[in-house]
Amino acid sequence: MIEVPKATSAIYKVAFRRRRLNLTNYSKRLSLVKGALPRMVVRKSSRGVLVQFISFSPKGDQVLACAASGSLKEYGWVPHCNSPTAYLCGLLAGKNAAAKGLKEFNLDIGMHTPSKGSLVFAALKGALDAGLKTNYSEEMISEDRIQGAQIAQFAKKLRSEDESRYKRVFSSYLKENFAPENIVEQFNLVKEKIQRS
Repeated sequence: MIEVPKATSAIYKVAFRRRRLNLTNYSKRLSLVKGALPRMVVRKSSRGVLVQFISFSPKGDQVLACAASGSLKEYGWVPHCNSPTAYLCGLLAGKNAAAKGLKEFNLDIGMHTPSKGSLVFAALKGALDAGLKTNYSEEMISEDRIQGAQIAQFAKKLRSEDESRYKRVFSSYLKENFAPENIVEQFNLVKEKIQRS
């Protein structure tokens, strides 16, 4: 039996590889590139958060400023992938971008679904607090989640109820001698350090 490839019809169009892999939405990217403003790209992985300010160039995108969650260690911040980390990355990247003369940007959330209180909007709030401007909806930003109050509350509750589960859930925090119950106080200290730098 002869195997016939799937794309035999004249009207069938094979999508670009990055679209097939669900990595790039080209219509959204095109609309962001057509806008003359640089993009604030927020990407979340299992290990951390990356915030970049990128401008389009025909030869390839150029990164104007960048901050990753790993770069927050020099300010005394340990947690890797949560809302407070995203906010601090946005604040640090925003400060770096403002120092290079950037005043306005468009938010590029990639393939993330925009939902209230997500990491993407925590990073956006950090960039706005750094003095940059963009169009956004205030209802998408959750101030309580940005400081990590829910993490501290959960850690206190878990520690009082089940010590072994507490150590398992917060093992990456405890390995770095970071008490998750004090995340709000530590967040405010790191935020002040970044703003002073």
